[in-house]
Amino acid sequence: MIHAYTGTAVRSAERPLLDAGQGDTLMRRAACGLATHVLRAVRARGAVSGATVAALVGTGNNGGDALWALSFLRRRGVDAVAVPTGPRMHEAGLAALRRAGGRVAERIPDEAVLLIDGVLGTGARGGFEPPKVPAGITVVACDLPSGVDADTGTVTGGVIPADLTVTFGALKSGLLVGAGAQAAGRVELVDIGLGPHLGESELSMADRDDALAVFATPAWDDHKYSRGVLGVCAGSERYPGAAVLVCSSALASGLGMVQYAGPHRPADLVLAARPEVVAGPGVQGKARAWVAGPGLGSDEQAQVRLTEVVEACVAEGLPLVLDASALDLITREDLDRLRAAGSPVVLTPHQGELRRLLGRLAPDLTVSLDAVAGRDPLDLARRTARELGVVVLLKGPTTVCAAPDGRTLVQNEGGPELATAGTGDCLAGLVGAALARADRGVQTSVVVKAAAAAWLHGMAGQRAAAGGPFGASALADAVRGVLLAR
Repeated sequence: MIHAYTGTAVRSAERPLLDAGQGDTLMRRAACGLATHVLRAVRARGAVSGATVAALVGTGNNGGDALWALSFLRRRGVDAVAVPTGPRMHEAGLAALRRAGGRVAERIPDEAVLLIDGVLGTGARGGFEPPKVPAGITVVACDLPSGVDADTGTVTGGVIPADLTVTFGALKSGLLVGAGAQAAGRVELVDIGLGPHLGESELSMADRDDALAVFATPAWDDHKYSRGVLGVCAGSERYPGAAVLVCSSALASGLGMVQYAGPHRPADLVLAARPEVVAGPGVQGKARAWVAGPGLGSDEQAQVRLTEVVEACVAEGLPLVLDASALDLITREDLDRLRAAGSPVVLTPHQGELRRLLGRLAPDLTVSLDAVAGRDPLDLARRTARELGVVVLLKGPTTVCAAPDGRTLVQNEGGPELATAGTGDCLAGLVGAALARADRGVQTSVVVKAAAAAWLHGMAGQRAAAGGPFGASALADAVRGVLLAR
């Protein structure tokens, strides 16, 4: 598991060390780590000795980190150039650069092969007007790209996109979310000794090992029921294909059985595509979790079908994934009954669906329009999860998975290749499959299982896209390929 902290939390962790007079030590540790990664990046482009590295230097400690890093680089034979962006620079850092033989210039030299962005740090807020950066130059952000909010990942003005971000002390949550994640490029963490002061992380990300632990290979004594049985209430006479996509992706994840409950036309298509599915008109069976909603429609029959699934989950305390049409049909009373029965619920909306849902079920919930528009998806997902008592998997450029207790995971594996019809149905099938599987050893929380499904979905999208443009029906084979490559 990868853990991240807000910029606010990192600054609080630094405070005891700064009060103890260790500020210069922390800065030099950070700068040394930054210089090490810069050297690797320069080496990847050619010779180090004589190469020109420039830094845009702000007026605060972020600029001081950049100046100290330049001083270390100069001692390795690099032509180190500081380009101030304000009326002053960090005094000790500037003195170190000059002692090492570095120089100050008014603009980025034409011959520079790499640029360090040391303009703004974790405390910066508000709009930012970035200076012009030459084309073709490698950009390394010092702690985070200037213009990115360290807490939320939002960008309210301009930003300096980085090829590499070298962050200090702890991974910043703003580097994992939305525009911040896009601007950060590859992220490397430099340990400067904040660990004992950081406390519990506010944000996490499931990595490969976490996801594959959820979608584990069968044990020697597994059978079809112990490998997981998922019930699927999806598809309709008008939208039959959704049922095929949900069932196909769930089966590709390694489930023991999928039971489909739906009308004849989608059932026939499901069986034609996946004859191993057990299909029937009702919800009876051995399902240990349910997915409801993709392609269900909005008519009276759709409501009847959803109600049957809700009743089955309430009766046995089964997990339920609500996606697509179900998000417009579910009631607050349904959610309250499911919660009282001990049935975990996962909602999988995109921004527009969540806005409609909140308008119906939580009109008094204070949600800023900026958040709904995607500027702070962390806040939106967390407040919704807490208000409704469910896990929210909020789809978007960053997938945010939030639990009612505030635990939050984000996943960035999926890209624009997944912005095509039906891929959300596949994700719903994977979330349901994760919930239907029995835990082995340590119990895995629902929100982690949802994040693991998002990881697998994103990796499958990358795999499918490697062969060119694709449709959602290709994702099942890609899911299988990701799991086979473990």
